[in-house]
Amino acid sequence: MKKWVVRFVSLLVFNVVVLLVVGWLTPARVGWAALWAGIVMTALVIWIKPLVETWFRSMAAKRGRAGEKLVELLIAFAVALLVWIGTVLLSGVSIGGGFFGAFWGYVLPPVLLLIGWAIYDAIDDRVESHAGALYDKATGGRTMTTDAAAPAVPPTPGAAAGRRELDDGLTDEQRRMLDELGKG
Repeated sequence: MKKWVVRFVSLLVFNVVVLLVVGWLTPARVGWAALWAGIVMTALVIWIKPLVETWFRSMAAKRGRAGEKLVELLIAFAVALLVWIGTVLLSGVSIGGGFFGAFWGYVLPPVLLLIGWAIYDAIDDRVESHAGALYDKATGGRTMTTDAAAPAVPPTPGAAAGRRELDDGLTDEQRRMLDELGKG
């Protein structure tokens, strides 16, 4: 439970910052709606994004390997666009500025979301480790270690390769979440 709370809160804070940047750089009007929109976006990113991404990847896999990187980029943009549209529809975020404002209000934010998600993926272990320490301090000073702070057990030589070769359609984040469910 702690891992889910820590992951949700750390991603929520990051999403609120990204939404404020989106409101500052695009025709989208975020303002105080960033708090509720951050909650909506975090829920969409944690529970809906992996499902949509898996569905898109399964559709793309049927088309073959031609243009694989282009397909990956289009899938990532489509998922970000769907998350952005869901956030706009379910929160107080609005898009203004006439036709061109509306166009750029729906095209630029998914690009900024992709950049934000890439940054978060690069730093998420450290952020979640720090948030976990704060969580422990807030819940009575218990010092529980998180997976990121625990000493790493060296994997067997073929374990990591076999896991990646499994090709089960899951992202690394989904695998990590499923592994954590099995532990908890």
